[in-house]
Amino acid sequence: MSRPTQTGPAAPAPAGSAPAGPRAAAAPRRTRGGTARRAGSRVLHVLLLPTVLIGVYAYASATSSSYYTPTPDLIAAAFAELWFSERLFSDVLPSIARLLTGFTLAALIGVSLGVLLGMSSRVRATLEPVLEFLRAIPPPVLVPLMILLAGIDDSMKVMVIVSGCVWPILLNTVEGVRAVDPVLADTARCYGIGGTTRLRVLVLRSASPQIMAGLRLALSLAIILMVISEMFASSSGLGFAIVQFQRSFAIPEMWAGMVLLGLIGFALSALFELAESRVLYWYRGLRAAHRGE
Repeated sequence: MSRPTQTGPAAPAPAGSAPAGPRAAAAPRRTRGGTARRAGSRVLHVLLLPTVLIGVYAYASATSSSYYTPTPDLIAAAFAELWFSERLFSDVLPSIARLLTGFTLAALIGVSLGVLLGMSSRVRATLEPVLEFLRAIPPPVLVPLMILLAGIDDSMKVMVIVSGCVWPILLNTVEGVRAVDPVLADTARCYGIGGTTRLRVLVLRSASPQIMAGLRLALSLAIILMVISEMFASSSGLGFAIVQFQRSFAIPEMWAGMVLLGLIGFALSALFELAESRVLYWYRGLRAAHRGE
């Protein structure tokens, strides 16, 4: 038997209560206001500590007679003069291009090899001793060898970045692939899901949180290795410029180079966080559901 449906006019609102229409219309405004407050609070949290640190440094540099601690206004003037000139194209953009190239190659190599090692215990047992030996070698030590093998052009710098960035991506990918839920793996096997579909839907999706963690670590290493690779036998780049400023006692310019490196790192981290939120939206939703949010 079907339940009767109400077709008459809606019941009147209780006495003293507000009409439903204006209340429903006010809800989106409260949501937008809450969003604006959260955005303002986040901006305040991001800017508060840098502002305090700049203020402390400004006071310390103003009361110091050291030549090596210029005041923030001198650093800002050197920053504007240096990096809003032709040096943007001769030093900054080539450095960023090397960084992104090395990071991308390291991501491709690390994820591909990590999936292979994670899915095959025999391959992992065969390659693991060699990989552990190579992982123990600090990448800066390889710079002289890479200069001999690849010269002093961009390929050497990219190889230095790849040699250091590939390890956190590789190790996190291996652990992520090995941690695939066995129930899901058996279910995929029962339904005949294999090949690239299994790799794309099950393996990479399950391992993506740890792969992204490895990529985040590798991005920080890429900035460090970019600077190191440009300090040896180089004629352009941020690392080369900062060393030249230090050797010529151009101290405000040296500080301006370090500030630019920090800003590049902050911008890349923010972009990575944005991409991570898109890739791992399902994982964050799953964790929120487990927490009862």
